[in-house]
Amino acid sequence: MAILLGVPILMALIMLQTAVVSTLPLLHGTADLILLVVVAWAMQERVPASYEWAVMAGLMVGAITAVPFYVSLAGYTAAAAMARLLRGRVWQTPLLAMLMTVFLASLFKHGVTWGVLSVIGTPLPMLDSLNQVALPATLLNLLLAIPVYALVSDLAKSIYPEEVNLP
Repeated sequence: MAILLGVPILMALIMLQTAVVSTLPLLHGTADLILLVVVAWAMQERVPASYEWAVMAGLMVGAITAVPFYVSLAGYTAAAAMARLLRGRVWQTPLLAMLMTVFLASLFKHGVTWGVLSVIGTPLPMLDSLNQVALPATLLNLLLAIPVYALVSDLAKSIYPEEVNLP
């Protein structure tokens, strides 16, 4: 059920991302709502379909961007893997794990994008890319991480309610 629900949710987020969020840059970086939702979804303990959402998000975003599709696919899948790893093993505080995962995943995704663009022939100065795009986008992602986590947590609780054992 969560996989079927993921398609319209991710499509709506992509529309929101392209229509609204991309018009609100900080320097040249914009927040990545899809990354935030993928990480927040992977942070939920009762959610079994976190990697499926990451793959769907990577393919959808890869289909609409000028960057090769495997960059988005790798970025979102790595973000879900980091979220699953940090959620259970490193910290028991999900908000701290969310913030750390968003920070690492944002930098990873921008680093992979920069690397692929450099390899395919679009030379971008590394320091300018870091200072003008990656760091401002990471800051925006960190600012939006907690509200997105709260919304996704409520969504996950409504889809996967906690089982109650009656005596």
